[in-house]
This record gives sequence, structure tokens and C-alpha cells, in this order.
Amino acid sequence: MMKPWATILLVCLGATVAQAQAPLDLDTVDPAMAADFLGDWSIQNADGSKSCKVTLHKDQVIGGMSIDVDPQCGSVFPVMENVASWRLLEGWEIVLVDATRKSLIRFFTPDNAYVADPGTDGITTIVKLGVVLEN
Repeated sequence: MMKPWATILLVCLGATVAQAQAPLDLDTVDPAMAADFLGDWSIQNADGSKSCKVTLHKDQVIGGMSIDVDPQCGSVFPVMENVASWRLLEGWEIVLVDATRKSLIRFFTPDNAYVADPGTDGITTIVKLGVVLEN
């Protein structure tokens, strides 16, 4: 017979797993919306004085989709040396992932701009290049 505390633990763990966001399949998303996520982005610190360019692709690789990281990114933001792929999650969150499939940085949108969580190496946002945000 299972102890009461073990039952509670299993229920809590199940709730945590259920809350995890699933990756979006770009083939099931409106093509115009999916296209907005592909291409060149700039990873930046809070005032934009430090940045590095990444290019998000749709090609599937281990851990997510392929990403080109500018060779200089590692000198600007050391964590970028470990980025091997990216994922787009439900809620339009962008996640940068290492070669072991571990999430390194998650960018979410509390409003019309992406915010980094955690803010690693001073990274605070990711911005689509060539797009002007409306306030």
C-alpha cells in the first residue's frame, strides 16, 4: 500500500509535468506566423550595447531546430558557445538549447518584447532583425 505522502508527491510531480510546455510544430502553424520566427535575430543586453546575431532555421536537429550562431557571440556572451539548437514552445517562447538538449535560455513575451529567463551573461532579450515593434 502506498503511503499518503507518496501519493501527494506523485500528484505534485504529475502536475508539474502537465504544466510543461510542448514544442510547437511549425508545420501546423500559420505559415506567415512560422516565417516570422525564422531568420536573423539579435541577442542583446539591457541597453543594447552588447549584441550578437543568430539565425533561426526550421531544419530539425538533435534538441530542436538548427541555429547559426555568429562566431563572435561567445566572446560577447559566453553561454552562446554552448548553443546547439532552438525550440519554439507553446506561448511563442523561444528556447536556446545545448548539445545535450538542456535549455540554456528561455525568451518569453510578457508584452510585445521578448525577455530572457534566466538573464545569463547579461542577456536580457532577443529581437527579430528588420522588425519595428509597436508600443
